[in-house]
Amino acid sequence: MKYFIELSYNGKAYHGWQNQPNAISVQEVLEKALSTLLKEKIAIVGAGRTDAGVHAKQMFAHFDVSEVISLEKLKYNLNSFLPNDIAIQDIFEVNNKAHARFDAISREYVYRISLHKNVFSFHNSYYLKNKLDIHKMNEAAKILLEYKDFKCFSRSNTDVKTYNCKIMNAEWILEANELVFNIKADRFLRNMVRAIVGTMINIGIGKMKVEQLHDVIKSKDRSKAGASVPGYALYLSKIEYPKNIKKISVYTENKYG
Repeated sequence: MKYFIELSYNGKAYHGWQNQPNAISVQEVLEKALSTLLKEKIAIVGAGRTDAGVHAKQMFAHFDVSEVISLEKLKYNLNSFLPNDIAIQDIFEVNNKAHARFDAISREYVYRISLHKNVFSFHNSYYLKNKLDIHKMNEAAKILLEYKDFKCFSRSNTDVKTYNCKIMNAEWILEANELVFNIKADRFLRNMVRAIVGTMINIGIGKMKVEQLHDVIKSKDRSKAGASVPGYALYLSKIEYPKNIKKISVYTENKYG
């Protein structure tokens, strides 16, 4: 049987989502918890991978298990077993061919910039002293929708086959004392959002003109774009799947019940 897990996590203590040889990851912690509770070796596949320090308000992963499981009981016990910075929101059965990564229709990220020094948010919002021109940054955000190849914002030496992404929405919104960047696409390259935000900050402070963003994207050169902003202010906020991905079935739960 195949199941999807919906979870959220604070990424501060982790070296990203994906398993690392010499550093702790969210995937590793979750796999160990599932393997312990289900009493069999469990491997999970995430909808994507977040970098070190990056958070997720909504992440999905799938796993296979040999027997039917009691979902509510497993959810309860996972939340009791896992550390406080990882929370399980839901577990549900899916079709056997469902894939957490490849079946995702879209993903959304949020980046938070604090416009005032705040002792309570410095660890999850990027404090920027410079005055930003929000209007110009939103003009630049609209330019992103005109392109598909975003190699200029990708980390070097990645193993991707294509740098094409379909960006569906990108905008800056002022919320109280924070400037929030929302971006939605079918997929994202490694480091892409942080590089986009860094480039738009250059536009917002007047270091780069809005029109220059066209040249940066066309160059396909990472060195032409702005520096990557810190990961601790970045959140994977939403992942969408086809409505028919859930498997509707009637069965008698006989394991972990």
